[in-house]
Amino acid sequence: MKQESTALPLTKQEPNYHEPSAPDLARTRPRLAIVVPCFNEELVIGETVRRLAAVLRDLRERGQVAPDSFLFFVDDGSADKTWGLLLDLNQSNPEVKGLKLARNFGHQNAVLAGLLTVRHRADCVISMDADLQHDEQAIYDFLGKYRDGADIVYGVRRDAGNVPLSKKVGSSLFYWLMTSMGAKVVKGHPDYRLVSARVLDTLADYKEVNVFLRGIFANMGFRSEVVYFDVHDRAAGTTHYSWRKMIALALDGVTSFSVVPLRIIAIGGVLITLGALAVAVFIIFSAIRGDVVPGWASTVLPIYVLGGIQIMTLGLVAEYIGKIYSEVKQRPRFITEQELS
Repeated sequence: MKQESTALPLTKQEPNYHEPSAPDLARTRPRLAIVVPCFNEELVIGETVRRLAAVLRDLRERGQVAPDSFLFFVDDGSADKTWGLLLDLNQSNPEVKGLKLARNFGHQNAVLAGLLTVRHRADCVISMDADLQHDEQAIYDFLGKYRDGADIVYGVRRDAGNVPLSKKVGSSLFYWLMTSMGAKVVKGHPDYRLVSARVLDTLADYKEVNVFLRGIFANMGFRSEVVYFDVHDRAAGTTHYSWRKMIALALDGVTSFSVVPLRIIAIGGVLITLGALAVAVFIIFSAIRGDVVPGWASTVLPIYVLGGIQIMTLGLVAEYIGKIYSEVKQRPRFITEQELS
């Protein structure tokens, strides 16, 4: 199977691959990994580790997760002290592990890097953001659904919290666009979810470069459940998810899971062609009545007809090019620079 990352880690220590847990323990007392992508989170990373480590310790004491469960942070090319803080936290707290990417590859690829890196080391994995807006107490409910047999558990927002109205509107437009274009997604679901080891094994077979995890998991077909959670205020700092990134995520989602936009172009070309034919009929009747501007028909009619045919043809060709484009580019989706184990 082709490797997901191409650069060698700076450390010579080999990753610790574990034997999978027994089937009963994999459900009742799983080895849990919590994957947290980070980008310039130096102001909040210490509090994030403190809260998640407290949840992990409590789960161990209750016997709900295996003793070797761990936190896994993915530094997505941060320009601040995020990685340095993670190095210090790793020295003082062995359950804090991490991965440093060579540059900023984007949120979706950072999550993917974490999931694929830990997939042989855990029975189930929870991914969540580093800003603590995702309520960490929902992890208990995630594990409850997992023990009941779910392979994917989606975290769904009860409300949008104290986010600006523009972001709420943008989020609503995002889910409307995705569903109207035929892409299957779970409404109100950010990248806060639990997935089982067999889901991760299946995820490794997805090779597309433009990654849209919300669509990938929703289209897998594994047994899934929903856990509702409250959105908290960001613990520190400001959001890194700008409008530009939101629009880019929506475009990746639509183009990765739907050819409806291409078909709209093709249908538009057909409609323009039909309109041009209607204009041609009108011009013919006008010419029969002698009510026509000399030279107008011979100039405008070919433009309408050829324009409609060209758009329709481009739409049909783009249908194939879009599929080829998504398959032939095999650039690495992330490159690993260093790993903490």
